Amino acid sequence: MSPTEPDRPTDPVDLPQVPRRLWRATALQVVGRLYGSATTFLTLALLARTLPTDAFGRYTFYLALFALLDALTDFGTGSVAVRRSSENAWAVIPVLRAARRIRLRLGLAALAAVTHAVSAFDEPGGLWVILAALYPLTHALELSATVLKTQLAWEKPVLVRAFAATLRLGAVVALVQAGVREPGPLLFATAAGSAVANFALHFVAAPSLPKPTIAVQPERNLLREAWPLGVALLAQQTYFYLDNLFLRALRDEVELGHYNAAVRWMSLVLLVAQYAALSGLPWLAKRHAKGELTLAAARLSRPLVLGSAVVLGFLSTRCDWLLAWTFGEEYQAAAPSLEWLFAAAVAVHAGAVALTALVASGAQRSVLFITLVGVLGNAAGNAWAVGRYGAEGAAWTTFGTEVWIALASGAVLFGRHPKGRGALLSWVFAAPLFWGARALTEVLT
Repeated sequence: MSPTEPDRPTDPVDLPQVPRRLWRATALQVVGRLYGSATTFLTLALLARTLPTDAFGRYTFYLALFALLDALTDFGTGSVAVRRSSENAWAVIPVLRAARRIRLRLGLAALAAVTHAVSAFDEPGGLWVILAALYPLTHALELSATVLKTQLAWEKPVLVRAFAATLRLGAVVALVQAGVREPGPLLFATAAGSAVANFALHFVAAPSLPKPTIAVQPERNLLREAWPLGVALLAQQTYFYLDNLFLRALRDEVELGHYNAAVRWMSLVLLVAQYAALSGLPWLAKRHAKGELTLAAARLSRPLVLGSAVVLGFLSTRCDWLLAWTFGEEYQAAAPSLEWLFAAAVAVHAGAVALTALVASGAQRSVLFITLVGVLGNAAGNAWAVGRYGAEGAAWTTFGTEVWIALASGAVLFGRHPKGRGALLSWVFAAPLFWGARALTEVLT
């Protein structure tokens, strides 16, 4: 079926139901990620109280950089592997072989880029940063978990990630107890924990991989399908972390540290959106094959968007307390930024599902266009706002970017499948629900 064909179902009783296994997979990942985020929060809270503020800002800057390296190494291969494997279980082995080759090459390119940048800018603790940059190479092994993702069997991956999160926390605590106050060794400990997780994922998933009794054809054109998604994924990570570059260059590492404390809270509240979209990719790909993509995406996104608007509207009145509770009173300076980041997170709950649905339909070039416009707009916004308004200007820019992503991806998705346009209208209620919950909370308290 062409991705431009309209959805076939018209009777409301025929609307595709979101399978319970998908919500269960989402819940498992959210619980696992909540544990991982709890360990991350403990790590950052410890470091915020232990490291000099500029060193803490540099450590969070490195975390943002490594998120970009993760996106570069993945380069869309993860989503393509899931989509192709969902359509044909026997395609897993050749898909993984092709995807691993791509990831290894990109991991080596990322390592070379980090080495060059560290040398060129004479980065403090540069050797530790280079050693940490070895870890993206282990993403080639992580691909084995594709077979579990297509089955919505997330128990083992969640346990592995939880173990790695515990390991990372323990390593950082041990280093702090040993008197380490520089971000380089702490970054290496964090990267090593992630590398252990990728190795463990391979070993727990390997027994579930199909074992063909005959020779399988090599997978062709995987990079051709993946590269638009890869550039789009890189663009997404870029516009999410580009503000770090502007804040470090135009302001200082102290304000950067404050702002990244707020970004950590935003990352926490995005867990449900991210993992609902990730878990939903195989299901959305199957719904697309049946002509039910838009209606399925609408059913998945509606409770996420409207529910997040109410919850985050309430939380937006407690930003100063949240930051002081987790990072210390000094970080209350980022409360105005966090208010805007919570509003941006509501838009992410819409955009995440809509973009994933476009991926499921094979509309990679639409995803690429939307995200490239987003990153260009984000760069322009940060260049104008950060120098004038600092961290709050960066948060305004993030909000505008996420609203663009949500509206543009929704418009493309529902434009391709006109019978789903009504679902887009439910997103309109997100803004009044957010500000209504915020106003009600302020009145009651």
